[in-house]
Amino acid sequence: MTTATTNGRTAARRRTGATLANVAVAVGAVLFVGAFAWAALLYRPYAVPTDSMAPTIRAGERVLAERVDGDDVRRGDVVVFEDPLWGDLPMVKRVVGVGGDTVACCDAEGRLTVNGETVTERYLGPSGDASGSDFRATVPEGRIFLLGDHRSHSVDSRSQLAGEADGAVPRGAVVARVDATVWPLADAGSLPRPDGFAALPGGVSEPGPLPVLLWAAGAGALLVLGGAAGAPIARRAGRRTRH
Repeated sequence: MTTATTNGRTAARRRTGATLANVAVAVGAVLFVGAFAWAALLYRPYAVPTDSMAPTIRAGERVLAERVDGDDVRRGDVVVFEDPLWGDLPMVKRVVGVGGDTVACCDAEGRLTVNGETVTERYLGPSGDASGSDFRATVPEGRIFLLGDHRSHSVDSRSQLAGEADGAVPRGAVVARVDATVWPLADAGSLPRPDGFAALPGGVSEPGPLPVLLWAAGAGALLVLGGAAGAPIARRAGRRTRH
């Protein structure tokens, strides 16, 4: 095999390597930028100022909440809502009842019941009590009943029981559903859907798309870095061949 043939094949491999590196960078950039752009459209960040949702979400933590329609909310979801009767700021609470439900507390073991069915709430605050005081409410259609996870430190639907809707909030007041905590990093992670409501009609909602978007962004970053590193290597190989 002649030197010219060898050099020609080496040059072809170099060009192929450079092309693949450029393609990797381009695809990676699309994945990385696209994932963040899509996340910006789907999610909103919120700061939680109180411990009413502890230990699930503690005071001062930042969360990412997916923009959802109130009609898509199910029992067990942690939602962000805005209702003038509750104040001027967005509030974060957990949905424990939907239209037509009878929510009551507490049974003989201090647990919440929905339509007479006991709900196991593994996410409750330090005391583990479903409520510090007994209550019973019927949720009107088109509304949701909301409680904080730290029941002894939460102002929620129980404080509005005297109202005409038994403390329930219109579904239209919901602006987002919390999918993950993002700050501080030590507490960052996704919020699992609680299994205590899974056996009730309608079940629980599906996880949001955040893990997929994070995977796409991570894969995009790896492709960009790998392609960027591959291009100089291909150029150096070409220079060595010429020399």
